[in-house]
Parts: sequence; structure tokens; C-alpha cells
Amino acid sequence: MTYRGGAILVGAMVLGVFGPQAASAQSAFRNYRCADGTQFVAGFFTGDTRAHLQLDGKAVTLTKRLSLTGTRYKGGGVTLEISRSGLARLRHAKRPATACELA
Repeated sequence: MTYRGGAILVGAMVLGVFGPQAASAQSAFRNYRCADGTQFVAGFFTGDTRAHLQLDGKAVTLTKRLSLTGTRYKGGGVTLEISRSGLARLRHAKRPATACELA
């Protein structure tokens, strides 16, 4: 019984310490609508250089890649490019690249 109570206490301490920080780590979620009809949500988190997409009903994590014209993310057969002016271009599922804008 003592061990079990200790585990609950430690669990409560972890939730108390990490709970508020996890919520404040959220940076931005952006909804995009593309010219070919594709819609997706991109999540960007403070301290994480990756982009987290919800695309075609699946979660995809993209790694940041080198780009001279803005920001480029790639992974799982998906490429997302965001220019410095905020315009986005998505390439996925062996389809041609399509222009996307914030919805």
C-alpha cells in the first residue's frame, strides 16, 4: 500500500510540474486550404524545429530542411514550403505541388 501511495504522489508531482509547461509550449496551429482542395492543419511548437501536420486524416511529422527562400519541411512523402511572405506550397502523395493559403 505504501508503494502505491508513493506512486500516486510522484504522479501528482509530475503533473503539477510539467502540466502548465506543456500547455505554454504550444506555439501555433495553422489551418491551410490549398488550390487542389487539400486542407490540413500544421502545428508548430516552441523549442521544436519540426512541423506537425494533420493531413488526409493522418498525423505526419516533418523535419525542417535547408531553404534559402523561407522554411521547408519534409518527411513521410510530404514537403511543405513556407515563403518569407507567408505563402505555402504543399507536395504530397505523388501529386504535383499546390499553392496553399491560411484558411
